[in-house]
Amino acid sequence: MHFIDVGQGDCTFIAANGMTMLVDCGEYEVSSDVISYLKSLGVIRLDYVVATHPHSDHMGGMARIIRVFDIGEVIIPHIPDDQLPTAVFFDKFLESCEDRGLSLTEATPGMVLELGRARAEIVSPADIKYEDLNNYSVSLLITHGSNSFLLTGDCEAEAEYAMLESDRLQKVTLYKAGHHGSSRSSTYEFLKMIRPKNAVISCGFENPYGHPSNITLKRLQEYTDKIYRTDICGNIEAESDGSTLTITCEREIK
Repeated sequence: MHFIDVGQGDCTFIAANGMTMLVDCGEYEVSSDVISYLKSLGVIRLDYVVATHPHSDHMGGMARIIRVFDIGEVIIPHIPDDQLPTAVFFDKFLESCEDRGLSLTEATPGMVLELGRARAEIVSPADIKYEDLNNYSVSLLITHGSNSFLLTGDCEAEAEYAMLESDRLQKVTLYKAGHHGSSRSSTYEFLKMIRPKNAVISCGFENPYGHPSNITLKRLQEYTDKIYRTDICGNIEAESDGSTLTITCEREIK
């Protein structure tokens, strides 16, 4: 699992037994970097592309990704028609899928994606209408042997509570903190359920949002002192052999 440094955005690449998944890709401006990174790993095909929700810091460059690689399945959340964005990046994403003959799969809780010897279960979004698009984020609980990983996009408290009520969560080996470590995510109740042994935060250096929040960092520190940030560590790689987890960073934490 590679947490690719895309500044103030999100991009996670997962490879298992020859199968691949890309979850988000950051802004359009960093799409060349993401493409170069994936090609350096020898990636030709993405079996799954997950666009967690229609905000440009998560899928601004997705149209370009789709045009470069061989794509299997594209997964998106269901967004009510009156909340669909009219942004250029989203229109280009839809156009790129149409041009490549790709249909879109709407994420539903309980849907399972087989990823080699790993298993990715969609645990959010629930069938609820939210005011904030962040809460529609596609969230994945990925298991590989005894290791488990939780990716929640930009889910905030409302979506986290819905996940808790769904009874699909468990203790996790690694949690990618929701919404770049925002104070409105990684709530006390949520962390009490998942009790992460490691945490990764994707955020930009000195970003204008103050991510990650000191409040969130303190909540995470109740469960782990192994907190990795892309603004400090650069690209972060988590390698699972099914029992142990090894985390390496592009830049050493000082």
